[in-house]
Amino acid sequence: MTTATPSRTQTERADRTRARILDAATREFSSNGLAGARTERIAEAAGVNKALIYYYFQGKEALYTATLEFVADRMAVVSMKVLNLECSAGERLLRFALNHFDRIYSQPVFQSLMQQEMIRLRRGESIAATPLVEKLFRPMGDKMLALAEEGIRSGELINVEPNQVGYALLGQNVFYFLSAPMMRLIAETDPFHVSALEYRRKAAIEYLGQSLFVDRTYGAAVAAQVLASTAMPQNVVFGSLLLPPDSELSPRKPGEGKGHGEREKKRRIHDNYT
Repeated sequence: MTTATPSRTQTERADRTRARILDAATREFSSNGLAGARTERIAEAAGVNKALIYYYFQGKEALYTATLEFVADRMAVVSMKVLNLECSAGERLLRFALNHFDRIYSQPVFQSLMQQEMIRLRRGESIAATPLVEKLFRPMGDKMLALAEEGIRSGELINVEPNQVGYALLGQNVFYFLSAPMMRLIAETDPFHVSALEYRRKAAIEYLGQSLFVDRTYGAAVAAQVLASTAMPQNVVFGSLLLPPDSELSPRKPGEGKGHGEREKKRRIHDNYT
């Protein structure tokens, strides 16, 4: 008895169904974690019967692993594309730092999944982050290190321990977003407002241009070129809240007074990083 070979139409339909499940699972796991996620909600969001989740993925844990791989594949394409651009090592690293900053606030689903895995790792729990490590973080880290070494050898970048370049590139971004809830209380402004994000991304890249390059004038020019050629993402998503770039909420700039209107207080933006 022969087994029928699926037609191209059947294969395409199955691929679309699987993609819908993965997309719905990404949002569900991001919001509720592995323990809190429910396959019923994933099936409903994907518009499929719950049985199809078990048909394609065998169960919730296997679906979670597949979701991390799905997300890692998409992030790796973008990240490695930036690191492999045709320009100097220093410029590629600045472009990657800017891409990383933009990704943190414009891709909160990915950030949430990653943070949940880091928490599980810290607790000593079994984690499913292997796809993130092997497909994203390891190749990304290796490429960053190679570019730092190349920039140092060529005399473009200052002579420091190469791994420190990576910490400088990404560390300031991570700290900005992790410290944002406390900075709200200290500075009485919203670090996640579009204007604040625009101000900080510019300052971050300008700082790197001044601190990592041997020739500061050249570094400033590279930073200016990177900023001018990389538009800030126009829509910022935090959970279900979509913030247009022309939002009426206006944070105060550094050095300005602490007064705030009632409209700003009522429309204070809630983030996903508390």
